[in-house]
Amino acid sequence: MKVTAQPSADSLLLLLDGELDASSAVLLDTEFNKPDLLSYRKVLVDCTKLSYISSAGLGVFISHLQRLQDNNVKLVFFNMQEKVFNVFEILGLDSLMTIVPTQAEAVAA
Repeated sequence: MKVTAQPSADSLLLLLDGELDASSAVLLDTEFNKPDLLSYRKVLVDCTKLSYISSAGLGVFISHLQRLQDNNVKLVFFNMQEKVFNVFEILGLDSLMTIVPTQAEAVAA
């Protein structure tokens, strides 16, 4: 799993590449724990190359969601593959988190 961060003026784009499992969840958690994360209006998560997500990977997003919301930082997922989206949907996370089809919609969200 590779996590690439691309900051812009008001948002942080996180590109996820590979399988987000227990071992790689640590990398993602490190990104979410960086102090400057809360200085952005949005954290956009590009799931184009995310091929798998485990409960540990989901746990990273869930554990940081409230902190982001408390600091008015919107978490938006986009370009999610169907099998990854199904995991979010089965667990009801699609109603807790913003998931949109494209990057343009993520920026506009």
